[in-house]
Amino acid sequence: MKKSGASQGPSASELISKRIAELGDWRGDTLSRMRKLIKEADPDVVEEWKWMGTPIWSHDGIICTGESYKNVVKLTFSKGASLKDPVRQGEEVDESAFKALVRKAVALNSSGKSKPSKKAKS
Repeated sequence: MKKSGASQGPSASELISKRIAELGDWRGDTLSRMRKLIKEADPDVVEEWKWMGTPIWSHDGIICTGESYKNVVKLTFSKGASLKDPVRQGEEVDESAFKALVRKAVALNSSGKSKPSKKAKS
């Protein structure tokens, strides 16, 4: 339901685009590229803007955040510890592996589980 006459600010997608443009360097390029890969991996992803200016990508819960610092662009997966993923850090990103990781995060969110079930060891 929409309130008539209510003034709304920019959408989360617009704020993320603005952040990318403001960075204006390799960090903006990187964040833009990762955003594109996330959207390709999950066309139903929802973009959010939280915590005083942090881009968030969600689908049935947070998939990951996208933070930019002086020397790095950092994507933090909400349930990253529950996702099987080899260590990836550095300048080169394997696009297909990254998309697979996003899809795994979406599947985990959609399953309603926070961690894979493990049988208790005696």
